[in-house]
Amino acid sequence: MDILLIAGLWLDASAWDDVVPELTALGHRPVPVTLPGQGDGAVSPTLDDQRAAVLAAVDAASGKPLVVGHSAAASLAWLAADARPQKVAKVALIGGFPASDGRTYADFFPVEDGAMPFPGWGPFEGADCADLDQETRRRLASAAVPVPEGVARGVVRLTDERRFDVPVVLVCPEFSPAQAEKWIAAGDSPELARAARVEYVDLDSGHWPMATRPRELARVLAEAAGS
Repeated sequence: MDILLIAGLWLDASAWDDVVPELTALGHRPVPVTLPGQGDGAVSPTLDDQRAAVLAAVDAASGKPLVVGHSAAASLAWLAADARPQKVAKVALIGGFPASDGRTYADFFPVEDGAMPFPGWGPFEGADCADLDQETRRRLASAAVPVPEGVARGVVRLTDERRFDVPVVLVCPEFSPAQAEKWIAAGDSPELARAARVEYVDLDSGHWPMATRPRELARVLAEAAGS
């Protein structure tokens, strides 16, 4: 199966470099998606531009792909399910929950000179980066790409309720499946609360398992693709 890999904030497609060979060895075709403004040099791209890049990858896939969204990119994966409900086989969300219609994509940190730079590790201390050693922190931070303002402050638009019929696998890295279920039941993720099929998968890692647990993450995604 084609597995489309969408990285979260500040990451370009190379974030999946350690996951790609593992997925290939497991018999799948991994496709890291290059997002406009996150590693391709695009000038002033918008959330709509990133959505279009994801949809182009969905349309180019062989058969129905598994669409994987990491962190904030859970919303991009969900936008693909909304726009192509009959084309997307399943959505896998890694450490993230999709934004609802009308919400901003990822307006989490200050914007400077038209972009939202990586804020450093301070905001993520604790479970998010507990498994990141100093070398991995240095590598991720040095490769971080400021997120264009038009992406971070873009408004999510969802229009097709058939998205709720697309199966979802919620990969739980820095939080547990029990915590995720509790948050969804409490109304913290209205989109997943309405999804017809949500499977919870525990992954013992921090927020960036593609860097710290690539083999384990690949196995989880391969199982999601095969189920």
